[in-house]
Amino acid sequence: MDIEGAGGAITGGLIAGAVEKPTGHAGEAGHGVCSDCGAATSGNFCANCGQATHVHRTLLHLGEELLHGVMHFDARVWRTLPLLAFNPGRLTREWVEGRRTRYVSPLAIFLFTLFVMFFALSFMPQPSAPVVLAGDIQEQRQELLEAERGLAEARADAASDPSGMADMGIKAGEALVAQKRAALARLETEQSQGRADGLKPGSWQASIKDIASGDDVSGGTTKLKVMGHEADKDDHGFGATVLKKLQNPDLALYKLQQTMYKFAFLLVPFSIPFLALLFLWRRGFTLYDHGVFVLYSLTFMALLLMVIVLARTINGPLGGLVTAIGVAAIPAHVFAQLKGAYSLSIFSALWRTVVLLFFCNIVIGLFVMAIVYLGLGH
Repeated sequence: MDIEGAGGAITGGLIAGAVEKPTGHAGEAGHGVCSDCGAATSGNFCANCGQATHVHRTLLHLGEELLHGVMHFDARVWRTLPLLAFNPGRLTREWVEGRRTRYVSPLAIFLFTLFVMFFALSFMPQPSAPVVLAGDIQEQRQELLEAERGLAEARADAASDPSGMADMGIKAGEALVAQKRAALARLETEQSQGRADGLKPGSWQASIKDIASGDDVSGGTTKLKVMGHEADKDDHGFGATVLKKLQNPDLALYKLQQTMYKFAFLLVPFSIPFLALLFLWRRGFTLYDHGVFVLYSLTFMALLLMVIVLARTINGPLGGLVTAIGVAAIPAHVFAQLKGAYSLSIFSALWRTVVLLFFCNIVIGLFVMAIVYLGLGH
């Protein structure tokens, strides 16, 4: 992890920490007087501004404040995470019913978990770059130009985002540009030595290039159906735009990853209406209640995904076992959260779990369509 990445993680955590009430500023504690606002105090906290009446000035406490600022590293985390994993229904119900000071808010933990997830996944090993077609110097130069344009867009996003959370996009863009430059240099060297390697027809690299150019390996014309629309290289609509982006699969994947990171929050508004459909005839539940359910549920799924990816990266057989357990845990977690959050019977929670898992497939489909449109359709 480089210093810029660590700085981005800390900055993102501090922003997430700002969602909830700050702990105040340290100073000399007075006798029955708040050291921050000067109000009379009795107890551990000021009734006027909320600051602790006993302030610390030790190096150890400075480290504690750093951890708290980065990820609310206090007792609320240790009360929230175990319930999120093993008793999500109780956690959801207690937050909805107003018992909130003991837990991390669903929005704060969801946003921070998303940031940590995409930040961690950016450091995972990536597959090696595909072999370039023999002698296609001009195409490699075009791919390098598009990669540089993508990097310029990421830097523009960072300039308009003072939080510094877009640094990860710049890092990925710089890596992609370096990769394209290395590929171009390698191809030029191989061509000059007369040893350029070609791709065999039927490989996935050749297939992507054939689709992007509109030609198949037999010399015919290929059309690609994108989101229900057939398009070829002469079209000017959405499908043609996607085809153009697919000419550079690495850049297309990079754009999709960045778009998914920026618009992951869309999973929440996509999910709430489907959850509400399951309780249309039951009074007493609001869209806010369903929103809390969705936020905590998505947070658990994101944490579960991180555990699975980490296990598969460290050890293949262990990763397979963890993946199997994780897949089995998804319906069990949904069932437990439904039953506890809405005080349902076993049968009511069971059939709603089945329907909700079906709805999840629809939500994922809508989300993927949105990501493709936002990432490759412009």
